[in-house]
Amino acid sequence: MSMIFERKLPIPMEVKEQYPVTAELEKVIEKRASEIKDIFTGKSDRLALIIGPCSADNEDSVIDYILRLRKVQEKVEDKILIIPRIYTNKPRTTGDGYKGMLHQPNPNEKPDMYKGIVAIRKLHLRALSETGFSCADEMLYPENYRYLSDLLAYVAIGARSVENQQHRLTSSGLDIPVGMKNPTSGDISVMMNSITAAQHKHTFIYRGWEVHSEGNPCAHAILRGYVNKHGQSLPNYHYEDLVHLAETYSQTDLVNPAVIIDTNHANSGKKYLEQTRIAKEVLHSCRHDADVKKLVKGFMIESYIEDGAQKIGECIYGKSITDPCLGWEKTEKLIYDMADLL
Repeated sequence: MSMIFERKLPIPMEVKEQYPVTAELEKVIEKRASEIKDIFTGKSDRLALIIGPCSADNEDSVIDYILRLRKVQEKVEDKILIIPRIYTNKPRTTGDGYKGMLHQPNPNEKPDMYKGIVAIRKLHLRALSETGFSCADEMLYPENYRYLSDLLAYVAIGARSVENQQHRLTSSGLDIPVGMKNPTSGDISVMMNSITAAQHKHTFIYRGWEVHSEGNPCAHAILRGYVNKHGQSLPNYHYEDLVHLAETYSQTDLVNPAVIIDTNHANSGKKYLEQTRIAKEVLHSCRHDADVKKLVKGFMIESYIEDGAQKIGECIYGKSITDPCLGWEKTEKLIYDMADLL
């Protein structure tokens, strides 16, 4: 038998009861949710900044990083709303490698899904209670979303998941903004179809239930660059790309046209230091064209305490074990520079 059933895992309701959200924290989540939705519906002209480690690999260093973001947020809150990245699931191109805290709460130990479920909920709860931030995560596995559904502020659908029907339909039932990345091929029609599906109502099977979704009016685009047939990374954040996306939106019946610019991945060719230049170029495009400014709602930036990346087992505090990230000093300067440009 090629699939071995280890154990039955608790359902989300059971985990939520064990690690509940207090009434006080619920108010924090609700306030944040309202502020974030106002950005994507155009009621607020602040930018959303979804920023943090490529992967949340260590609870203490992630909280350390987010506490630093809190101090910065207080200085730029009139222009930028920070949504920390706590990415607990990591897609792997070949299937091999570190799959995130959900799989391995300790990257140096073997996978343990139950410990992982508890670890990711405790991490998001700790971030909320200690920093006042409800955070973002990637919905790599739609059926696992419910373990964090009462905590998250933002969800991203990755480039390899955006064509998947279950991701699209599940997104249509969420009441927080969901960003749909363009696929690795760069075909934005795939991304636009995904946004359309997420904004519409559906009936489908989810976690053994027949469910009905109402549609998610805050489903939107994320441009992350793409890879051509030769395997070369190419960007799609330039002015012409943004104008084209604005025109594409105008030809649809989608509500709340919006895009988040992912400054890493294929947009930077995974040259993480380029993220600073990319963010500033996009802000320049926004100043040049009112339609582009209206469309661009924010940025997604990979950042941690230390510059670059390390191999699993090196144990350098606050340094990514997946994609390389901007270190803290560069991150702090970039956020202040962005605020000055707004």
